[in-house]
Amino acid sequence: MATLEGCHCPGAGGQNNNSILYNILKNDSLSTTEEEPQPKPQQQRQHHTQRVSSCASVSSCSSSSSLSRLDLRQQQACSCGSSRRRGSLRSPQVTCKAASAVLVKTLRFVKNVPCFRELPEDDQLLLVRNGWAPLLVLGLAQDRVDFETTETAEPSMLQRILTGGCGSQSSLTDRQGGPPPEQTTGIAGVSLSDIQGIKAFLKKCWVLDISTKEYAYLKGAVLFNSDLQGLRYLHYIQSLRREAHQALNEHVKLIYRDDSTRFAKLLIALSMLRNISPPVVTQLFFKPVIGAVNMEDVLLEMFYGK
Repeated sequence: MATLEGCHCPGAGGQNNNSILYNILKNDSLSTTEEEPQPKPQQQRQHHTQRVSSCASVSSCSSSSSLSRLDLRQQQACSCGSSRRRGSLRSPQVTCKAASAVLVKTLRFVKNVPCFRELPEDDQLLLVRNGWAPLLVLGLAQDRVDFETTETAEPSMLQRILTGGCGSQSSLTDRQGGPPPEQTTGIAGVSLSDIQGIKAFLKKCWVLDISTKEYAYLKGAVLFNSDLQGLRYLHYIQSLRREAHQALNEHVKLIYRDDSTRFAKLLIALSMLRNISPPVVTQLFFKPVIGAVNMEDVLLEMFYGK
């Protein structure tokens, strides 16, 4: 097992700008891809608006076909539950291919950070399992990978019962030859609120016009997540995370001297990644091509060749 003696990072409170992590992140030069066109708003809302208007408690949810995204979120609060909406990729083959390429580059970035490879394998696995999804979304933002989605129908309670997706009825449906649960759950797609969260983060990064080095520092802050339970080298990982923030702050002060708020804006963008979970990223960007394959097994194969 590797030890930490080979890493020259300063540790907690250190100010050494010659540390391995600092220089790896500083010199990172991941390539970017061409930006794809921004997605167009969804147009299929007429039937949905008619259903929501029947709820007296949310009569304000009804509007014309030019509803904004804010209006859509308000409609989702309907107490009758009829306005629950989900979506999936409009062009899954194209988007999944782009996401897979970003995943390869993301894992390559992680491998090239010596301080990470000096950690014990248990800590490495914990950090990768919990950090690959936000790191991937950061990579999507850096490579300007945009995507369009299409709305999918939310199955009604009766449909769930008949297809074995609700409680004890599932076993009865299986015995009667109904479709397996994984086939029915795949129809629902991903919650539109989760999709909107990812798109909001991408838009935030593009508005800030984040540079390559800033993306590298942000990835370092995401990778060394000291909030995870079970880390063996917790204090060391905390120091690496502080160092990534420090390197980002120093870079911003040097390059953007006239913008005293940029560092805070970058941290706000970083906080948006907390609501992006691995299951959502897997369901949206990888399940259309890998199906029910365990994503952790894919990561282990790609990262360690296991």
